Amino acid sequence: MALKVAIQMDPIGPINIDADSTFRIAEEAQARGHALFYYTPDQLSYREGAIYARGWPLTVKREKGNHFTLGEKQDVDLSTFDVVWLRQDPPFDMGYITTTHLLDRIHPKTLVVNDPFWVRNSPEKLLVLNFPDLTPPTMIARDLETLREFKHKHGDIILKPLYGNGGAGVFRLDPNDRNLASLHELFSGINREPLIAQKFLPAVSKGDKRIILVDGEPVGAINRVPAEGETRSNMHVGGRPEKVELTERDREICARIGPHLREKGQIFVGIDVIGDWLTEINVTSPTGIQELERFDGVNIAAKIWQAIEARRAG
Repeated sequence: MALKVAIQMDPIGPINIDADSTFRIAEEAQARGHALFYYTPDQLSYREGAIYARGWPLTVKREKGNHFTLGEKQDVDLSTFDVVWLRQDPPFDMGYITTTHLLDRIHPKTLVVNDPFWVRNSPEKLLVLNFPDLTPPTMIARDLETLREFKHKHGDIILKPLYGNGGAGVFRLDPNDRNLASLHELFSGINREPLIAQKFLPAVSKGDKRIILVDGEPVGAINRVPAEGETRSNMHVGGRPEKVELTERDREICARIGPHLREKGQIFVGIDVIGDWLTEINVTSPTGIQELERFDGVNIAAKIWQAIEARRAG
């Protein structure tokens, strides 16, 4: 089944082809005979009832510094495609949200992955609120006094922007820390969004596990271990990926959330688990495919495309 596939992503030139999940998705699509078209989010538009994108036919190859070739620039009606990938990185701001509203207008006739309605309504740090028994104590608030009460109750907490990504703006405030008011002032000067606070989990020193789910089923995990002196385990900030197996608790968490993800059209998802606790459900632009494939020798990108092809065939 040859599909017409459009990929909405950040500029393809600077990506790391040994780590980028979107590149791996494109590479596997090409190997399966699908035709690729690439455009950046700023080239998406609504015009008199149709959703258009300006971009390029795309060919990829695993050659550093020469990893893509573009055809002639084209203006295309995205409703003529079989699949559109929503793959630009957060921040999850109004620009990002607007692209989900536009892509909503062609889905599901054109299959948008992940389903843009539920991406918009299920950002990483909010979807976990549906499963409070699986998560560490959590608070979302903008009011400083409310945040103080949470810190007083739990002592050692993590404070971070509600719509951040890649470990940016993540702070650990231990019982002796006196910076909550200053950080609140700093964040309040940047935007009007609430903050999210969670009880600190000491198990993070042993790693923050990224579990990949495809159409609601776990297909493997990598462990991301923080660098010396760091609380954050994100690979963007020096976290080290390690091979790891799924535990019974991991499988219990996946069994609880998997049906919800499948029902809401979240085909490619990465969840974060620290110790026994679910901390995030990443649906916007999850990563980790290439690291997992290297550790486990399993073609995760093929599993993703098999799920998409099955949906298209159905």
